Formats: sequence, structure tokens, C-alpha cells
Amino acid sequence: MNDKSQFLKGTLEGCILKIINDNEEVYGYEITEKLKNFGLTDVSEGTIYPLLLRLEKSELLNSVKKQSPYGPKRKYYTLSPKGKTELKDFYENWLNLKDSIDKIFSDYEVFKNE
Repeated sequence: MNDKSQFLKGTLEGCILKIINDNEEVYGYEITEKLKNFGLTDVSEGTIYPLLLRLEKSELLNSVKKQSPYGPKRKYYTLSPKGKTELKDFYENWLNLKDSIDKIFSDYEVFKNE
């Protein structure tokens, strides 16, 4: 059970929504880089782009293609009103889950004897 990707599976969409929320407009590669800067170094563009497509199809994201000063057009994402609601719901659920897990591990002493 050492695979971080299994832990990320249910939370990555929420993290993407938060990154998009925090930026006026952001494109896929930029999202990947921001995730890596937060320590999620195992996340690749091959993981991000299908999630962006799914979030867009679910009407959680808006997108617009704009010319890049460095090459071809880029697809820039913003949160839709539905996406803002989803982000709020995700965060509330995350806090509840984190609280429950913290309670379960409150007496776990793995690091106390090292």
C-alpha cells in the first residue's frame, strides 16, 4: 500500500480545482508544474489532461484557447460557478475525512520510539 497514486486518485480533482481557483487563468502544463511545486511530483500531464477534460465535460470548468507567446495556442481554464460549488464541497468533505483520520491515528506511536 505504498503507492501514493492510490491516495491521490480521489483528491487530485479537488487539488486541480483549487489551483485553477487561485489563478485567473491557467493551462494544463502550468497546473502540472504547480502540483509539482506543492510536492506532488508523481503527477504527469498524462494524468492531468484527462481530468481537465472530465471536469470541463462536467461543467466545472470553462476554457478558452489563446495564442501563446511561445508557440501554439493554449487552452486556459477558469472555474465555472458549478466548479466553485464543487470546490467548496470537496474542501468540506476533505476536512471531515482528515478529522476522522486524525482521530484514528491520534495514539499511533510509530515515531515516538525512533
